Formats: sequence, C-alpha cells, structure tokens
Amino acid sequence: MHFDLIDLRLFLHVQEAGTITGGAAASHMTLASASERIRGMEDSLGSPLLSRAPRGVQLTPAGRTLAHHAQLVLRQIDQLQGELGDYGAGIKGHVRLLCNSSALAEHLPQPLSAFLTAHPGVSVDLEERASDDIVDALRAGLADVGVVSDAADVEGLQAFDFCADPLVLIVPAGHALAEPKSAALIDVVGQPFVGLRDGSAFQAHLDRQARRLGRRLHERVRVGSFETVCRMVALGVGVGIVPQAVASRAGGKLRRVRLRDAWARRRLLLCVRSLDELPAHARQLLQALLSAAAVKATETTN
Repeated sequence: MHFDLIDLRLFLHVQEAGTITGGAAASHMTLASASERIRGMEDSLGSPLLSRAPRGVQLTPAGRTLAHHAQLVLRQIDQLQGELGDYGAGIKGHVRLLCNSSALAEHLPQPLSAFLTAHPGVSVDLEERASDDIVDALRAGLADVGVVSDAADVEGLQAFDFCADPLVLIVPAGHALAEPKSAALIDVVGQPFVGLRDGSAFQAHLDRQARRLGRRLHERVRVGSFETVCRMVALGVGVGIVPQAVASRAGGKLRRVRLRDAWARRRLLLCVRSLDELPAHARQLLQALLSAAAVKATETTN
C-alpha cells in the first residue's frame, strides 16, 4: 500500500467538506483527478474508504482510521518543517514540551529559563494541555517531554517525580469556609466561584471533578490567571481553587483552606515515552528540570 502526502491531504479535505467535489476544490485539483486518487487509495488498500451517497460521502471504519493517522502524519510533517527551519536560523535542537496549567504558571518558568540561557542553540515549543491529553500525545510521539498530574494514567511511559503541587481552596477573610481547617469540593459547588477562562486545562479538570459529584461549579466570573483568581477572591467576589504555591504568594485578604479530596493532594510527574528514544537535547532538558526540582526540594526541607 502506498499513500503520498497529496493523497492524505486530499482525503482530509474530503472528510472536512463531506463531498469529493469540495475536497477536490480545497486541494486545488479537478474532480476527476481527486476521484481517481481516492479510487487508487481504495484499490491499494483493498477496502472502501468512503460510503458514497447522492448528497455526499461518509467515512467507512477504514476511512476513519486513515483520517486519524493522516492527521498525525501531516502534523508531524509540519513540525519537521518548522524544526528544520529553526536549524537554518542557527538552532541546533528543538524540544516539544507539554505541561498542565499549574506547571506552566508555577513550576516551569524558572528552571526552563535557566536551561534556555545555558543552551542558546536549543529551542523549546511549550504548550499547555490537560494531563490526559499530554500522555496521549507522548504515546503517539507528538511530544518529547510532558509534565502531568500524578492522577493521569502514565502506563507505558517512563515517569519521574517532579514536585508536589497540592491544590487549596481560597476564600475571602471572614468567609464561613475560612474557619474549618479543611473542606471538600462538595462544600464549594454551591458557592459563587472564581474560575479560569474556557480553554484552561486546570479549569476543565475542576469542572470534571464537579461533574463526578453530579454537580457544577457556580462560576460568577472567569479570569485569565491564577493571580487574578486570588485578587478577585480577596475582593470578595467568590471562592476559588488554585495551586498552594500560588496562594502562598498571594497574601492579602484571603484565607487558604486544605482540600480533603484525593485529587487535590497531587504531585507532578515528568514523563517521556522512552529515554532510549529521547533526542540528546530533550534528555538534557529532562535532566535539567529534575535537577532543579531536587535543589528546590532540598531548600524547602532545610
């Protein structure tokens, strides 16, 4: 079986358009040429990829499988072109690093900036995602290193302890929930809540935990950062949940309350698909992050 990149892009255009005519137009080719390519793909595979009807086409199970892998292949080609372009600009290495919201806001900026200063020939493509999405990307080879919560399923990956990252409830001074030494999410779902904007992996995690209780968070406002969550809570807008490290820095007129929920007592893990497969510059970044975490843990203990 032989599919080239033109075939793969055409097939994804057909999937998006819902018709071979639309896919041909998006691919800048004639309908006859597009139809011939689709038939050639089906003949090569020995199975239909599209179910044809007067009003359009639908993907068969084989077609859905092809579309999934075509997306992965073309995404990797785009990454390859970008990374090779970096070499022409003097970059000698490129690392794809995925992390969750808390790692991005709190635990990565300092050690990552130190690494980049020490390795001027390495660039890092840093992206925030939910922990479950990160481990899927690592397994698929779409990232080099990931920082995830220890609640994620890391089976099949190599995982290393990075740092503690417990979550705490923050409430305004004088709030009823400020008095107990601890609380649970079930105590919070009826309260006015200050959350993060749509698209935040952290907020999606909190919303998912509330749904597991059969409830939803009563969000009065969504803001762009943990620091703004703290400021809004201190001003009495509502309550919030943030990483303990963020709340400790905030001070002001807010109180920190320990969360009893098991998912809130979390640690962050550094994950890779395989150390043996890891490029040298990605291995250097991994080691730098682990070393920085060890130094920070020692300083905290002392």
